[in-house]
Amino acid sequence: MKIQDKCRIFGDKLGNMYKDVSVNTASLNEAIVNYLTSVRKTTGIRKNLSYREFLSDRMLLVQAIRAGIPYRLFVMIKDESPFNEEEWADLLSISLKSLQRYKAAKDYLFKPSHSEKIFEIAEVTELGKAVFDNNEKFMLWLSTPSFALGNLKPVDLIRDSYGKEMVIGELHRIDQAIFA
Repeated sequence: MKIQDKCRIFGDKLGNMYKDVSVNTASLNEAIVNYLTSVRKTTGIRKNLSYREFLSDRMLLVQAIRAGIPYRLFVMIKDESPFNEEEWADLLSISLKSLQRYKAAKDYLFKPSHSEKIFEIAEVTELGKAVFDNNEKFMLWLSTPSFALGNLKPVDLIRDSYGKEMVIGELHRIDQAIFA
């Protein structure tokens, strides 16, 4: 049996655990542009800026992190990711109850430390989806110990910025078919 078939079968099993992408990418692109327009001191945000372009622009990210992410934008980012609310709470090192409280608060803004973590996870998610072509294969890879990452699961490494950089590096190597 080919590795792709094994991944598909395991991905089907994971499909019950992880939701499919439900947010329209165009809506997320528009939300990012609107958000950046509201937090950026100067004008010049392109109306056709994509979510992926935003995640690769370090200066825009710094400005967005310092301003804090509104909860409604977090929901759109969360819905684009393969993680559920409980997993997000764990990745952000906050309680699920706190995350639910933020949801109830009108216009809640995440602190810069949480905003940074949200964007880091979003960056890994976008790259992972691009490399593996879907959430199921990406989640399979995230939840499988990797020899290249010291036999740790990539999902365990994305909890901090150094681990995130290791995971990003490994995703780039997989994308370039460098399996050394």
